[in-house]
Amino acid sequence: MPQLFPDALGRALVAHSVGRSLRRSFDSIAVAGDLPRGGAVLASTHSSWWDGYVLAALAGAVGTRPAVMMTARRLAAFPFLRLVGAVDTGGARDLVRAAAAGRWAVVFPEGELQPRGRLAPLHPGAAWVARTAGAPLVPVALAVVTRGAPQPEVLVRMGQPLSTGPRGTTSSDVAALTTALAERLRQESARLADDVAAAHPEHPVPGYRVLLHGTSRRRDSVGWAVRALAWLTGVPSRREPAPTDRCPR
Repeated sequence: MPQLFPDALGRALVAHSVGRSLRRSFDSIAVAGDLPRGGAVLASTHSSWWDGYVLAALAGAVGTRPAVMMTARRLAAFPFLRLVGAVDTGGARDLVRAAAAGRWAVVFPEGELQPRGRLAPLHPGAAWVARTAGAPLVPVALAVVTRGAPQPEVLVRMGQPLSTGPRGTTSSDVAALTTALAERLRQESARLADDVAAAHPEHPVPGYRVLLHGTSRRRDSVGWAVRALAWLTGVPSRREPAPTDRCPR
């Protein structure tokens, strides 16, 4: 099939489409912790179809184009994602080159989607890429949650980078780094779950800054369709304040 657009234009179209899908699908994307400003390997938990797209959007927020490892099945269905940095599971050296060049290399070391809250045994690829590139290895806990808004929210915890040691790899170094990464991912996932549990569902989770707002109506906003339905049924519509907004008695 002939290519109809140059790569730069195709890349811009795909990036715009992904961003629009994220804004339409989520109430917000919020982050706790520091986004890496240079080359890094981001090793993330993987419980949502959206995870790769979310991390690619966060890379754009700091002005970098990521390389994101995806399964061959996903890339077969969405081959145009290669234009915005997707590589298949045989592309580990592409990830090394990206991290060494100052970009994000995004890896899901569990390999496949997993139930949220349970960390599967990790593959060594993330540790190998970080050691080979001489780049920091950043544990990332990511969750899609539905709380006090019609649309779900995405919450991302960026952990402190793991020291990867001198550039180069041995099997024992990679194994030790993978073990340390698994422990840090468990810790960050538990902290994220605690953060959500402690937060009021109708208010932002404390400690998380929103980097992307969705386009859907937030919370219980009363739009024209609701007002029209209220008028047709003869029941006035009004928005009550959230519990913490009420005046004390």
